[in-house]
Amino acid sequence: MNKLIEWKERLKKGHMLSIIVALLIAVAILGIILYKKQREYRQASENSYNMAFYEVVDYVQNVETYLAKALISTTPEHGAETLTNLWREANLAQSYLSMLPIESQELENTEKFLNQVSDYSYSLSRKNIYNESLTEEDLSNLEELHTYSTELENTLNQLSEDLNSGRFQWGELTKKGTVAFAQQVDNVSKESFSNLEENFHEYSGLIYDGAYSEHITSSEKKGLAGENIDENKAKEIAENFIGKGNIKEMSSLGLSENADIPAYSFSATSNNDENINISISQKGGHVIYMNTNREVNSEIISQEEATEKGKKFLEEKGFSNMQETYYVTQEGVTTINYAYMQNDVIAYPDLIKVKIALDNDDILGIETTGYLNNHTERDVSNVQITSEEAKKNLNSKLEITSERLAIIPTEWKSEILCYEFTGNVDNKQFLVYINAENGREEDILVVTDTGSGILVH
Repeated sequence: MNKLIEWKERLKKGHMLSIIVALLIAVAILGIILYKKQREYRQASENSYNMAFYEVVDYVQNVETYLAKALISTTPEHGAETLTNLWREANLAQSYLSMLPIESQELENTEKFLNQVSDYSYSLSRKNIYNESLTEEDLSNLEELHTYSTELENTLNQLSEDLNSGRFQWGELTKKGTVAFAQQVDNVSKESFSNLEENFHEYSGLIYDGAYSEHITSSEKKGLAGENIDENKAKEIAENFIGKGNIKEMSSLGLSENADIPAYSFSATSNNDENINISISQKGGHVIYMNTNREVNSEIISQEEATEKGKKFLEEKGFSNMQETYYVTQEGVTTINYAYMQNDVIAYPDLIKVKIALDNDDILGIETTGYLNNHTERDVSNVQITSEEAKKNLNSKLEITSERLAIIPTEWKSEILCYEFTGNVDNKQFLVYINAENGREEDILVVTDTGSGILVH
C-alpha cells in the first residue's frame, strides 16, 4: 500500500513539473514574440524619425535658397512667387520639425526662426501681389533671416553625419525626456544637438539635370523628325551607334508604345562583357538613351578633357553646336549637360546629357529627351531692349561676371528669350533672367559648386 501511495505522489510531482516546464516555455515564447514586436516598433519609429529629419533638412535648404533669391529679386511679380514659395517651405519645415522626439525647449529658437520666415514672407508676398516694391527695411530683414539660415546649415550637416554613422538613435531621446537628451548630447557631440537652434547644414538637394531640365518634355516633339521605322531598322541604328565591332551579342526588349516617346529597346553585351542598354525612337529612329554599366576605379581625365570629348562625340553623332552647362561627377563618371547654341543664344530646352568615364574618356551614356522634345530653330530677333537697359532691372548688389542671351522654358510649356546675367552677391553666385522683350525679371537661380560638380537650383 505504501508503495502505491509513493507512486501516486511521484506521478503528481511529475505532472506538476510538466506543467511548470510548459508554462516556462510559453512564457519564453511570449517574451520572444513581444521582444520582436518591440524591436519592429522601435525600427519603425526610428525610420519615421529619420524621414522627418531629412525632410526638415530638405525644406530648410529650400528656405535658404528662396531667401537668397528674394534678396536680389527686383520685380513685384517674381518677388511674390519667390516669397510665396518661401512661406510654403518654411511651414513644411516646421511641420516635420515637430515630428522629431526632442523637447520643444531644445528647438525653441529654430521653431521661432521658421515661424518668423513663414509669417514675414507671407506678409511681404501680399505687398508684392499688390504691386508694392519691398523697402530697404524689408530687404534688411530678409538679409538678416538669410544670414541666420546659412549659419543654421552647418549643424544639420554634423547631425546627419552622426545619424549616418550610428552615433545616436532617435529612440534614445524618447526614453527619459530632457535628461536623456542632455546625456545624448554629451555622448554624441557638444555641438550637434545643443546648437541645433543655431545651425542647420547645407543640404545638396539640387536639380541634377541643371537649369530648366524639369520642363524638357513637350507634346509636340519638335526634334523628332522622320518616318516610323520597324524593329530591324531600329536594331541596325543601335548597332551602328554602339559600333558593330564592339558588340558580342544583342537582344531585343520590344517596343514601348505608351512611353513619352515610343521606342524600341535593346540589350547588348560588349566584347569586354559590359552590359549596354539602348533605346531608339520609333519615329525617325533617333537614339533616346544609351547606357553602359561598368566600374570606374580611377580619375585620370580632367573635367576639361571630358567636356571636350563629350562635345566631339555629340558632333560625330549629328548633334552640332552644343554647349556644356552643368555637370556632376560621381564614382569616376562625369555627367555633363549640353544645351544647343543658336548663334550666340543658348537654348536650355534643347538638353542632352552625356556620361563620360574619367579613367579612359569612354562615352558610357547619352540621354537626348530634352533635345528630341524641343529642338528647332527659333526666331531670336525679337529683342526689344538692350543689355544695358536690362541691367537697370537687376539688383544693385549683383556683381555681373558674364552675360548672354538665353531661351528658357516656362512651366506652361512656352519659351522666353531673356538676357542671362551671371553674378555674385555676398560670395553666392546667381543666374538672373531678364525678359529681352519687356525687361521683366523672369527667374533667378542659385549656382552651387558642390566640389563634385556645378549645379543650379
